[in-house]
Amino acid sequence: MNQRLLQVILGPVVSEKSTAAGEVGTHVFKVLRDASKTEIKQAVEKIFEVKVESVRTLVQDGKMKRFGGRMGRRNHWKKAYVSLAPGEKIELGEGEQV
Repeated sequence: MNQRLLQVILGPVVSEKSTAAGEVGTHVFKVLRDASKTEIKQAVEKIFEVKVESVRTLVQDGKMKRFGGRMGRRNHWKKAYVSLAPGEKIELGEGEQV
């Protein structure tokens, strides 16, 4: 179970919307497709040592793309919006906030 928690979060989602959400205490992460809200909450609390208030998830459909002369689809992926308790913040690297 311990190893699973370290693999649940694949990375932060960097976009205008996620950056704006980060300013009000909600952070956006790309997670495993089969991860549950409970697993995501436990993983964030363990990795970043913060208190998580709530987790909202959605499965983002893969984009339709052209590969040569044929149409194809990128893989679907899961996104998690993690709201932190008041006063908590996540820092990555050299003082950068996510």
